[in-house]
Amino acid sequence: MIASYRRFASLAAGLFMAVAAPAFAQAPAKAAAPAAPLTAEDIWKSPQLSGITLSRDGKYMAATAPVRGRMNLVVVELESRKALALTGYEDFDVISVNWVGNNRLLYSLGQFNSPTGPGQFDGGGLFMVSKDGKESRRLSMTVRETRGQNQSVYRGYQYFRSIPGTDEEIIASGNMVDAESSDLYRLNILTGRATLLTTGRPSEYAQSWILDKNLVPRVLTAGVKDKLTQVVWYRKDANSPWYEIARFEADKGPAFVPLALELNDNKTLQVAYNGNRDTMAVFRFDPEAKKFGELVAQHPRYDMGANAQGQGVPGVVIEPETDRLLGYAVQAAKPEIVWLDPKYVALQAALDKHMPNRINRFRRAPDGKRWLVTSFSDTLPSRWYLFDDEKKTIEEIGSSKPWLEGKLVEQRPFTYKTRDGLEIPGYYYLPKDWKPGTKLPTIVHIHGGPQVRADTFGQGFGYNEGQLFASRGYAVIVPNFRITPGLGSKIYYSGFGTFGRQMSDDHEDALKWGIEQGFVEPSRVCMSGASYGGYAPLQAIVRNPGMWKCAIAGLAVTDLKYQLTSFDGDIPRSEQAVQIWKSILGSNDFSSSLVKEISPVHFADKMKGKPIFLYAGLDDIRVPIAQIQDMANNLESAGNPAKAFVVKRSEGHGYGKLENNVDLYNQIFEFLKKHL
Repeated sequence: MIASYRRFASLAAGLFMAVAAPAFAQAPAKAAAPAAPLTAEDIWKSPQLSGITLSRDGKYMAATAPVRGRMNLVVVELESRKALALTGYEDFDVISVNWVGNNRLLYSLGQFNSPTGPGQFDGGGLFMVSKDGKESRRLSMTVRETRGQNQSVYRGYQYFRSIPGTDEEIIASGNMVDAESSDLYRLNILTGRATLLTTGRPSEYAQSWILDKNLVPRVLTAGVKDKLTQVVWYRKDANSPWYEIARFEADKGPAFVPLALELNDNKTLQVAYNGNRDTMAVFRFDPEAKKFGELVAQHPRYDMGANAQGQGVPGVVIEPETDRLLGYAVQAAKPEIVWLDPKYVALQAALDKHMPNRINRFRRAPDGKRWLVTSFSDTLPSRWYLFDDEKKTIEEIGSSKPWLEGKLVEQRPFTYKTRDGLEIPGYYYLPKDWKPGTKLPTIVHIHGGPQVRADTFGQGFGYNEGQLFASRGYAVIVPNFRITPGLGSKIYYSGFGTFGRQMSDDHEDALKWGIEQGFVEPSRVCMSGASYGGYAPLQAIVRNPGMWKCAIAGLAVTDLKYQLTSFDGDIPRSEQAVQIWKSILGSNDFSSSLVKEISPVHFADKMKGKPIFLYAGLDDIRVPIAQIQDMANNLESAGNPAKAFVVKRSEGHGYGKLENNVDLYNQIFEFLKKHL
């Protein structure tokens, strides 16, 4: 749905907070008045601004902002401050916004409040709209539209990168040729006409591509049918044959993930690799000689460039408009970055000096005259600024959630040791008035996935719950656990074949760490989470009921056979997803006794006496609700009905509507007050 909402035209006046002033004349943070208590609405209310990006000429700013209760696309003309909302979706959030030149934008649809980070699930699609709202086009359907046409396979485009010199074409990735393979296309966003760029690819299971400076596909990472093998292919130029340069097993490693071709010779690769080491580090690699060069960047605890799963994480920092190498970054306990360009080094130092105790990130506007600055911390929501390189002035654009300032607690990194010797990082939260030696009722929040890193500094579903529960006097432990990617090879690979067993041991070991620190009241501990994080509390009580007083299970996987075989959900529709889940469970047979033994739906009798809180989205296609309903029925049959079973209509894998999240968490607060 595309529309121009003129009533939104006054937005810009509220975003730009001050006229330009001498650069760094003062720290921009305002003195906060005494904060009112944190509410569910405070945490779950959509940010007033998110995902800012600038047009190629630097004259327009695109962002997402709340319209009709969802995050919709907004464009602001920077000189006049005139703003216009370009979309008005009520059942999706706009995500993945990209400018194409100066006049048009592309976006996809998804779920902003998901337990594993903004996800597409039944969204997706690719849409074009002009900055004045007069042109619009759907370039590919959403997952929901596909399912509505009784099609079992979703096909669509995703934005891959811009093409210099054109505002009508992009390079898109998509599975239009083969449902199990990602190809690249030169896509005209006005006509929808696409030209295949990856004809003659060497594999039927293409997954990711790297282009050279002439936009020729030169590196391909592909899968192998019915296996978790990843094969990396290379060719010298558009007319040369493809040949294999590396292969690895996704659940064993060592992983070899191409990151970029260096511009100076258009041949040398920078790759992420974890052979003979724990973390993924950035190396140079000669693809013609098939030899590693120098180690370029590494971190002792966190992966760089890519995780062992093969997914991109902060590492090589590339300037999008020029493909120039700028520096190296890492998503550590707090984000870190090292710049190679002296100008970037100087600007980073200046920003850090005048906005201390914050993470200050910036990128050059495409026009080369200004810099878009993002500044945030664990206790201060993101603020955006424009720094004018010529005038040496900085101007505040606005804040994501200014109503949270003064209400947030410190996000404290910690590392715990598992019973089999892994050292796993996580975060914990304590109330502002906590005094050393005081033992508190405690909530252990488990992230979704499980094979995702869902919580980082200042963001994540666990961050939201950590802040919300700590504001009500609870201690909150948000641990990572084996199979969480991005934390090194030992942690990631050791998770395969441990679902519902050693993976659950880790949750217990994280709690034991908190008890040893002295802030946990051991007799008053509840586990919470959603998706896999909803499975974990139920499985925890089945395995060790004496350790947990209650459980909050959202969007919960309860029946693994149903979850992985029923076409009510989306996982069985992907051959690759099914293969990875076989490895995670440690069983090729979803009807095996093992799979049944780690499915809580069959063991409601073991949860007797334990208060259980369930919630679900009626339209969830990632974790279909039928298994959660079965869990509720079995609990009732066992004489221990769920204290609450909240189901929201028109909601999927996470609640998108503010009123639904507010109602949910107000009920959770009452549940915790009564049972913890």
